[in-house]
Amino acid sequence: MPPLILHPFAESNDPAKLIESSRAGMALEGLLPEEGKSRVQLDRALIDGRFCEIRMLFYVGRDLVRWIDQCLDVAKRNPENYPPDVSRQTFVEYLTRHAPPSVDAKLSQWGVQGYGRIFARAIALHSIFAEAPSPSSLTENFIRHYHRYTDQIFAYDQKKPFTPLDAANYTFELYASGEYSRMLERQWES
Repeated sequence: MPPLILHPFAESNDPAKLIESSRAGMALEGLLPEEGKSRVQLDRALIDGRFCEIRMLFYVGRDLVRWIDQCLDVAKRNPENYPPDVSRQTFVEYLTRHAPPSVDAKLSQWGVQGYGRIFARAIALHSIFAEAPSPSSLTENFIRHYHRYTDQIFAYDQKKPFTPLDAANYTFELYASGEYSRMLERQWES
């Protein structure tokens, strides 16, 4: 299978927004002190962070869908190595539920927990939007609860019949784009 290459997608202040959003959400739920911030300020921080999540997931989804399309192409050109009738759902299910242990380990190194749910939401967001959305193109309600919408869209899409892969027989590697570029440069120099 082709390697999965994830490209950088974060703005310089995105990690801080995500942390602030998480704290704001916990403060709004009464799990952390409000630290002198009004409910309006906390709510704004929550919304800003959620929008940041949406954009990040959209870009991850773009990379995942590109990989899925590459897998479909490989399967069509090598029918002897894949079950008949493989489809987009075949590779989506494999990616979100049965990724190789090396991929799980690398994502854990990067601090990603629950990659299956994250990948599912990213794929769903990419199916909703052709381009990364702007804040003004989304309602506050969608931003606040995007995860519920994406979870439902993903579940609906996966209800279509598909041929599953035996995960033990297929593997791929995961790379950050910079990491992959450096690897290729080293190979070309050899």
